[in-house]
Amino acid sequence: MSKSLIPDPIAQGLASGWSHLDASTLTQDRDFDTDVVIIGTGAGGALAAELLSKAGLRVLMVEHGAFYSSSDFRQQERWAYPNLYQDGAGRKTKDQAIGILQGRTVGGSTTVNWTTSIRTPKGALAYWHEQFGVDFADELTPYFDKACERLSISEWALTPNANNGLIQRGCEKLGWSYTIIHRNVNGCANTGYCGMGCPINAKQSMLVTTIPTALSHGATLISRAQAWQLQWQGDAVSGLLVHPVDAQFQPNPAIAIRIKAKHYVLAGGAINSPALLLRSNVPNPSGRLGKHTYLHPSVICGALFDEDVKGAMGAPQSVYSDQFVWPSDPQAMGFKLEAAPVHPVLMASKLAVDGQAHADLMAQFNQLAVTIALLRDGYHVEAQGGQVELDSHGQPMLDYPLTEYFWRGVRQAYLAMAELQFAAGAKAVMPIHQQAQLYSSLDEAKAAINALPLERYQATVASAHVMGGCNFSADPANGVVRPDGRHHQLANLSVLDGSVLPTSLGANPQLTIYGLTWRNTELLIEQLRKA
Repeated sequence: MSKSLIPDPIAQGLASGWSHLDASTLTQDRDFDTDVVIIGTGAGGALAAELLSKAGLRVLMVEHGAFYSSSDFRQQERWAYPNLYQDGAGRKTKDQAIGILQGRTVGGSTTVNWTTSIRTPKGALAYWHEQFGVDFADELTPYFDKACERLSISEWALTPNANNGLIQRGCEKLGWSYTIIHRNVNGCANTGYCGMGCPINAKQSMLVTTIPTALSHGATLISRAQAWQLQWQGDAVSGLLVHPVDAQFQPNPAIAIRIKAKHYVLAGGAINSPALLLRSNVPNPSGRLGKHTYLHPSVICGALFDEDVKGAMGAPQSVYSDQFVWPSDPQAMGFKLEAAPVHPVLMASKLAVDGQAHADLMAQFNQLAVTIALLRDGYHVEAQGGQVELDSHGQPMLDYPLTEYFWRGVRQAYLAMAELQFAAGAKAVMPIHQQAQLYSSLDEAKAAINALPLERYQATVASAHVMGGCNFSADPANGVVRPDGRHHQLANLSVLDGSVLPTSLGANPQLTIYGLTWRNTELLIEQLRKA
């Protein structure tokens, strides 16, 4: 189908009169008054906007990124990364050791994620109950069900692409567990370009589901605007200061957007949300604000096959293995095995080799399979995540130390990925590490991996899952917000995003955020109606 023939619900909605302001066009200050202001339009903020606006409340959404739609999406990395991702897909930890992929656009990371939808693992729920006094074991199930129905989340019914199919093949050969992934899609064409914005609106992201609903129910959206500071006094927030951003998404402090609301919802993500609270100098008696920020820090292993893999084509993720996520040894760092899409820029920028070796690998691009191991942080004294800090311009940076415990987990992950790939039929395997090479047998790979120096800048480490920094806890001494997302000290402030998670999940976080947000927004609506 020609792209010109694909309906664009965003263009249609704007033509019908949706209330949208591109803040970058402002030349003077503006003031707004609303019932609820929501900062961020990702999995948490946009779902809350739909529920609150349908309940009859005046809702105003503030989004740092731009309001793009399917008409803009080009299935090109060179356009997608600078326009749809935080820092042009170049966000890194403070020491530059970990690359962090996060969306920065209307719809947030749901606009550019790979659609993997997994319910909160029982191990995480049990740990939260034990350590934070929060028992969600049964309570979240109906909200997961609601989210699955609302967002068309179901098991992927098509044959996995070769990159994912090789994980399945290797697991079957080794007797390891694997699962077919549930994805939030409807009418998916299986192109494989989910990370660049869906050009046919098949991905049921917030951009094409909850945000249009909220706008159709009278909500207002302000895009290209950075929420800068909350004004507060005593136990309540009294206002929000927002600045427009320029073409590079940098704030313009000369123009002020001032918003007053009855209730303030923070949903900017697990780096930006803590940063806003830090800039606002809000009460922090627990000392945990911005701390215990988790990444599922991930390492990569490439494998060459005689057959064509063409890992850029087809659903990016459709098979995962939890064989090692919850190890019986409490001193071992668990990790989840998944595939990553093999797009040229993404792959070329992550390869830890250069010169002729880099050119040789890229020349075999279509025969390259990629497995990633997501290490489960937050469950051990040496895996307590990182800390969000503010730079001299008030912008966030994440200091995330990489401990010996983490590096032991990396070595085990490299060994597991190599074993999996050889079992799947690889002719050569290479961990993505500065000193690694292509290894033609499992024995050779094991010997080399066990000898690799594991330290920052040697191993390529990346993340697409940022969690924590505003964790929930039943005890105010052990958390920033209550289990219902309400701030422990500021009564009219809620946090509804991945920053509330007190650990990482050992699973992709979007469905957990949907479930928690749906539960907590329903509670918020009840409380606002009583006020």
